[in-house]
Amino acid sequence: MSKIRWGVLGVAKIATVKVIPAMQQSDLCEITGIASRTAEKSRAAAEELGIANSYGSYEDLLADPDIDAVYNPLPNHLHVPWSIKALEAGKHVLCEKPIGLTSTEGQQLVDAGKAHPQLKLMEAFMYRHHPQWVTAKKLVKEGGIGELRTIQSFFSYFLSDPDNYRNHADWGGGGLMDIGCYPISLSRFIFDTEPTSVSGAVEYDPNFNIDRLASATMDFGVGTSTFTCGTQLTPYQRVNIFGTTGRVEIEIPFNAPPDCPCKIWHETAAGIEEISFDICDQYRIQGDLFSEAILNNTPVPTPIEDAVANMRVIEAIVRAGKAGVWEQV
Repeated sequence: MSKIRWGVLGVAKIATVKVIPAMQQSDLCEITGIASRTAEKSRAAAEELGIANSYGSYEDLLADPDIDAVYNPLPNHLHVPWSIKALEAGKHVLCEKPIGLTSTEGQQLVDAGKAHPQLKLMEAFMYRHHPQWVTAKKLVKEGGIGELRTIQSFFSYFLSDPDNYRNHADWGGGGLMDIGCYPISLSRFIFDTEPTSVSGAVEYDPNFNIDRLASATMDFGVGTSTFTCGTQLTPYQRVNIFGTTGRVEIEIPFNAPPDCPCKIWHETAAGIEEISFDICDQYRIQGDLFSEAILNNTPVPTPIEDAVANMRVIEAIVRAGKAGVWEQV
C-alpha cells in the first residue's frame, strides 16, 4: 500500500475548504469517500471536490472496507462518539480539536484507542506540524532565547451567527473550546510540560451562553503563559515567546496560509532576524505525517493523551473564571 485511503465524516467547511484540498495534494493520502446525513449533501460535496464515493450516512462510510482512515471534522459533541465508532469499524482516526466536550469524554476515546492498539488515533492540531512551529520550538530548546520565561498569545474572530455550532453551548461552542485551545496547546508544546495551576476571567454571551471573551494565565512552575481569546472581537492572532536573552514572535501562528510564505522573528542582543518559510500547507503536512505513521506502523506525532491534557486545562480555566481563584489543573 502506497497511499492511505481516507473517508471524511461530514461536509464541514474546515474539511471541504481546508483539509480535503490539502490532503488531495499529498503523495500519501487519497480521499476516496465523504459522508453526510443526507445523500444530496455528500453527493454535492463529492462532485465539487472530485471524490469518487459519497455516502448518505456516516454508518455507510464506516462500513466500506475500502476506507483505511477517517477524518472527523464533526461538531465538538460528535467527536468522541463517532471517533469511537470509526475505531470499532477498524478505521484509523484523525479527529478535529477539541477532542470532546470534557476531559472525561476524551479519556473514553483514549481508552477506545487502547482497545484497538493496531489503529492510529490523533487529535488534529495542525499548527504543530508547520515548519514555523518546528523552528520556534527548536530555537527555544537550543537556548536561542536564553531561559524560557513567558508566552503571550492572542486569537480572535467575530461570529454572531446563531446557527453556527460555535455559538451552541450544548454542542461544545465558545471561544475556549474553539480557539483558546490553541494558546493552551502551544504553551504546553513550548514549555514541554503541564501547567500546575491557572487563573482566568471569562465573559459569557447572554443569549448564546457561550464564552465570548476569555483571558487566562497558566503557571508552568518555571514560567508563565498568558492569552486572550474572543469570538466577538476583530480578527487577530499573534504569539510572542520571551526568554531571558531573546524572544520569538510568530506572525500568523494558527491559520498559516497555504499560498504565501510565513515568517517569524527571532530577536536577541545581536538584533532581529526575520526567518521566512517556503510555501507549504500545514493540513497536508498533518495528513502526510499521520499517513506515514499508518504505513510504517510508527507512533503518531502527537499521542492522543495530549488531547485529554489540553481539555483538563480548559476545564480548570472555566472553573477559575467562575470562582475567581487560581485552580489546580
